[in-house]
Amino acid sequence: MDGGAIRRWAALGTAALSLSGMFALAAPTAAEAATGSGRCAGRQVRTLPFLTGTVHLYRSNGFVCATTVAKRPGSGILLVSVQARGNRPVTDRGRYRYHAGPVTVHAGHRCVKVRGAAGRGTVASGWILC
Repeated sequence: MDGGAIRRWAALGTAALSLSGMFALAAPTAAEAATGSGRCAGRQVRTLPFLTGTVHLYRSNGFVCATTVAKRPGSGILLVSVQARGNRPVTDRGRYRYHAGPVTVHAGHRCVKVRGAAGRGTVASGWILC
């Protein structure tokens, strides 16, 4: 290989590496389609209240996002789960003080199931947003 070919391959490799880095920064993960304050991006489409909290459901560009907010801070284990029809549920469960989530799934035009829990209270939807 001559010097010009090596420089071309090095330039191609550098371009590919920087392009993959830009895609990695721009690609949302399951929980990153929301703002840092625990809220989801998009328009709120449903609220599922239950005894110890509320599940807020948002939709934006084919993505569905949900958070569970406890009525009393520190009320124990919080859970939020969203499942697009045909896929496995995406769940956030833990001992959080104020809210669980956000969790985001790509639903497109498919129905979703949503679950939420705070302490002993729970809520579960059937297939919604069809």
